[in-house]
Amino acid sequence: MSLAVVYTRALLGVDAPLVTVETHISGGLPKLAIVGLPETAVKESKDRVRSAILNSHFEFPARRITINLAPADLPKDGGRFDLAIALGILAASGQIPPAQLKHCEVLGELALSGELRGVPASLPAALAAAKESRALIVPLPNASEAALSSSTQVLAANNLLQVCAHLNGNARIEAYQPESYQQNPNPEKDLEDVKGQALARRALEIAASGQHNLLFYGPPGTGKTMLAQRLPGILPALTEEQAIEVAAIHSINQGFNIESWRQRPFRHPHHSASSTALVGGGANPKPGEISLAHNGVLFLDELPEFPRTVLEVLREPLENGEICISRAKAQVNFPARFQFISAMNPCPCGYFGSTVHSCRCSPDQIRRYRDRLSGPLLDRIDLHVPVQAIPVSALHQAVAGEPSAVVAARVATAYELQLKRQGAANAQLGGKDIEHYCALDKKAQLLLNQSMEALKLSARAYHRILKVARTIADLAGEPAILPTHIGEALSYRNLDRSVVDA
Repeated sequence: MSLAVVYTRALLGVDAPLVTVETHISGGLPKLAIVGLPETAVKESKDRVRSAILNSHFEFPARRITINLAPADLPKDGGRFDLAIALGILAASGQIPPAQLKHCEVLGELALSGELRGVPASLPAALAAAKESRALIVPLPNASEAALSSSTQVLAANNLLQVCAHLNGNARIEAYQPESYQQNPNPEKDLEDVKGQALARRALEIAASGQHNLLFYGPPGTGKTMLAQRLPGILPALTEEQAIEVAAIHSINQGFNIESWRQRPFRHPHHSASSTALVGGGANPKPGEISLAHNGVLFLDELPEFPRTVLEVLREPLENGEICISRAKAQVNFPARFQFISAMNPCPCGYFGSTVHSCRCSPDQIRRYRDRLSGPLLDRIDLHVPVQAIPVSALHQAVAGEPSAVVAARVATAYELQLKRQGAANAQLGGKDIEHYCALDKKAQLLLNQSMEALKLSARAYHRILKVARTIADLAGEPAILPTHIGEALSYRNLDRSVVDA
């Protein structure tokens, strides 16, 4: 009788729970049993493991083998346990030293030939292994992703035989040395492509500086989507901690593209997306679009075309910066601190207020279209900005706008000022921080109070106006919020008034 223990990680959330693979070999009829809530892909691993061991010129024990995946109440899925199961069998049968498995974790899917295939969620596993001071053995395709965790010793292997040679001390695997990846300083979508639209460009700069939510509305073809797509090019660079968070979330969901390292995500789901696709979920909960946009931008085009029930699920994440997915089997918290950018037409035909086309919609049709967006959702959007059509004659004469690099420099300066002053972007201020950092003098306070009464704005809108005004003051290099800053911030609350009467 012999027992071997191998450590690996389960694919469930960013925290990557530890799974202990216990292998017990005893007498009796030859049989390989896997217990511990294995799903179909895990149950099938016994055939992959048997073939991989034999094709790697090892002996497969002709005895009863029991594989226990602990903890027993955690569902196990995928092929990531193959390598751990194979090493457990080889260690329990004395073909590799079990003591070598105490200080490392392994993950990887085995081909029938013994080759190692990549698996999802190698970065969360690497982060968790570093916390427990263990090395991590991964397939070579996962090495660059796992090595993003600079505190983890990552060992990359091509096949089972190479891993066993390392554990036996015959041919050591050197720690993987990651490449250096830099953020692209010249984005493909540049703001200089946008001609005219000075108001929209100004609002985009304010939104980027303070990480405020933004809604563009105007007739079709005026550049709303074009403007939104250029927001990532002027946002401040991600810190290493933020970049790790982004990469870890993408790693457990659909795999992380190493070329996008240190770039802010830009998610653009179609208006047919369900609420589950947007916020996440499933039998084994996985992140949705709002979590995939964490530390980046979530752009919803044609906003009223989304079902209202789908849009309403955004309200809590916009306030809290996270989403809790509750299922019978598990409860998982995913980060969801994203910048919400959206675009919409002003009416069903799209031409209300246009100077180029006449609108065919009645006031009731416009109100019904506008009512697809609830007041609480609009309350959470800091800037409502009209984007008007530019006449063709003016379009030909318009000069190119400032390039993204110039705007990004101003945004970075304002953002650094916020970090030094309060340790966070202005959009993330709350409670007493707003009172302290967004204090107003008598003139500015009087202007805001009168506007609040005239427009009948909510307390949430009041605080968001203060935070936008604080960002405008930061862009101007002003230590205090002036009445002009309050006035400009108020000018971006257009949809708090009737869209028909505006």
